[in-house]
Amino acid sequence: MVYFTTFVAVCGSHEFGTCAGYSSPTQDAIVEELGLSTAEYSVFGSILTFGVMIGAITGGPIADFVGRKWTMRIASALCVAGWLAIYFAEGALALDIGRLATGYGMGVFSYVVPIFIAEITPKNLRGALTAVKQAKILYEHSWLELQAWSYWQKALACSKFCPLASLIPCAVLLFGLFFIPESPRWLAKTGREKEFEAALQKLRGKDADISEEAAEIQVKGFKYIETLQPLPKASILDLFQRRYLSSVIIGVGLMVIQQFGGINGICFYTSNIFEEA
Repeated sequence: MVYFTTFVAVCGSHEFGTCAGYSSPTQDAIVEELGLSTAEYSVFGSILTFGVMIGAITGGPIADFVGRKWTMRIASALCVAGWLAIYFAEGALALDIGRLATGYGMGVFSYVVPIFIAEITPKNLRGALTAVKQAKILYEHSWLELQAWSYWQKALACSKFCPLASLIPCAVLLFGLFFIPESPRWLAKTGREKEFEAALQKLRGKDADISEEAAEIQVKGFKYIETLQPLPKASILDLFQRRYLSSVIIGVGLMVIQQFGGINGICFYTSNIFEEA
């Protein structure tokens, strides 16, 4: 059940890869079909990042409030709506709205998928199965480039094929969520003891002894409820306290340096970069 649950969850990572890579191989087809200017297509390509930013910021509170499974359902629904908007778009506005919606879902998935996988897996598998998420993103980005190139060579509208193909993992995820349990650690953190034990037993197998692991998770979950929840909520200004400053500088600095490399621009326009090189 752990492997099946992980497979269902990483379908969200499939969406991450296809959302990021969609604008690259389909640029010429979309510009020709809808008569977009370079500026209009540039907005379409880059507006994804605004959706991702909002999704990443709001994904954590949503996942803590409604649970990991419902958060993935919400992200999947937004990705479906976004892909359909892109597929039926007849102008730049519908394209941008669809791209923004898929970006929001992508941002939520970037938070909830690795958290969910880490919470459902035993210690000996946690690192390997969490890494599957990143591997899936890279694989799907490459797959999209190859498929789009193949269909373009056959004179088919790859700009229409890719959104429809991207609906498949959303459907698998939405359907699969009915058969997998909620995160036991989230259930323990919210005080749902019976549901927590049932979910953990389902993940570990009917005959597995979960008493030791359940006790460990419960201690941490109840400790959170009793000691951390009553404390005043931290604000973003707390990050700038002297004791946190070095960690914040290193963490944020690494991300800023990564973005200065222009990785998003390369992902969004890979095809044209190589064509014009």
